[in-house]
Amino acid sequence: MAKALVLVFHRDLSKSKANAALAIAADGIDGVEVVDVQARYRDGVIDMTKAAGSEAEKLLGAERIVLQFPIQWYSTPALLKAWQDAVLTRMYYVYPREEGGRLAGTPLMVAATAGNAPEAYGRDGGNHFSIDEILTPLKATAHRCSLPWQEPHIVFTADKLQPEALEQAARGYERALRNFISRTPGRAVQWAA
Repeated sequence: MAKALVLVFHRDLSKSKANAALAIAADGIDGVEVVDVQARYRDGVIDMTKAAGSEAEKLLGAERIVLQFPIQWYSTPALLKAWQDAVLTRMYYVYPREEGGRLAGTPLMVAATAGNAPEAYGRDGGNHFSIDEILTPLKATAHRCSLPWQEPHIVFTADKLQPEALEQAARGYERALRNFISRTPGRAVQWAA
């Protein structure tokens, strides 16, 4: 059982700077399981029956969930959307009592990297929308699935970070995950009969 399951959605973690550093930091925390979802689904296709079933089992075995990804064009990576379509549809519409109902109450945190500086995200900034507004679809999904939404952890200017700043970002993420684990009551994992 994982205290926190970190699902990383990055098109190629081996070529990543920031998301790779964050994943390594998370992997060093006792009770945290890090999964490179792209490595599991190289073609980006997640079958709703077989593959989504194993994803559902993984979620049901975790006390907390973290979705880690780079913000791309004001949205999540395509694989995260495909994962939602397959896994959450299965859990909440195909097997709502057996899976979705059991996942309800699991705290959810987003850890995202953004390419621009914090001031670029707002009405007066170059991106015009805040990070909070950009994450609205995920907040709505969390609400629909009864997954308590937690304060997101955002790393800005992620692709421009120099080694020292990247190390600080990784340490900051590690602190954020430890705080997430210590301050949120994890969902009690119950096994189906």
